[in-house]
Amino acid sequence: MDKLMKVQKKIALVAHDNRKKDLIDWIKANREVLSKHFLHGTGTTGKLISEETGLPVKRYNSGPLGGDMQIGARIIENEIDFLIFFWDPMEAQPHDPDVKALLRIAVLYDIPVAMNQATADFIFQSNLIEKEYDRYVIDYSERLNRAIKL
Repeated sequence: MDKLMKVQKKIALVAHDNRKKDLIDWIKANREVLSKHFLHGTGTTGKLISEETGLPVKRYNSGPLGGDMQIGARIIENEIDFLIFFWDPMEAQPHDPDVKALLRIAVLYDIPVAMNQATADFIFQSNLIEKEYDRYVIDYSERLNRAIKL
């Protein structure tokens, strides 16, 4: 698996309904940096980002209709390098299991994840955003095989 993130990153942008405005405001403030990368988004969020910022966004289904799972699959296929997910910690979502699965995949494949503005700001202020980066992806299949033999 190719673990190298190129200079031009593939960034997934996701937000729960109560956080969409926050994400769009953050994108507007970081439009110049984001315009240099490939943007992906779940249904409504991706549509709003395109309409509000003019940035092109490859769109998937809405989160509750499988969009989170589609983003997770793209992480596995090395088509997503980053996940910016402004989630609502105060409201249960009907697709919470999908969200948990998406975050698990992001950790498994060692991609940066920002779930709030402060983390997104720190990531995008890092000089690594402008460089290639070789992710450290643990070979869990080897560890699983070892555990089965015990």
